[in-house]
Amino acid sequence: MFLDRDGVINRAIVRGGRPHPPDSLQDLEILPGVPGALARLRAGGFLNVIVTNQPDVATGKQRRDVVQAINAFLEKNLSVDLIKVCYHTDADGCACRKPKPGMLQEAARELGIDLASSYMVGDRWRDVAAAQAAGCAAIFIDCAYSEKSPDKPYVAVKSLPEAVDLILRSTDAFHKGEK
Repeated sequence: MFLDRDGVINRAIVRGGRPHPPDSLQDLEILPGVPGALARLRAGGFLNVIVTNQPDVATGKQRRDVVQAINAFLEKNLSVDLIKVCYHTDADGCACRKPKPGMLQEAARELGIDLASSYMVGDRWRDVAAAQAAGCAAIFIDCAYSEKSPDKPYVAVKSLPEAVDLILRSTDAFHKGEK
């Protein structure tokens, strides 16, 4: 299970209709139902891998140690197996920044994950596009941000717990594009 961080695991700070990460560990708020949803995935045999773009580090709007502190807190307090971070901007042209699938592919190599049998849950078009590029089933948490919508195919849900309910109920439906 690949998961975006801000907006999926923790509350995103929405400014001007666009999501942003918390400014500090003190501002981190785990979304309702997330700890239980991650524990249910783990109990269902899934590895939980967070893949997150954090370009504010490259632009100087955020410090790397703050991102690392937030990630360390999540690893310690939630059922998370691995966190992959891309600190680049689009201008860097890296292979890891979503919508490119680099973080998913790297985690798959490290942990022996079959991408075709995996899911990606995200709240932005970049997450859905990364899932599609990696060959994963895409699940979109529609937070009604003021930005581009993802391209089909994906399944839309309102929260990670709802996504987990669907996944654990029937993995076949996702790979066939049904809900």
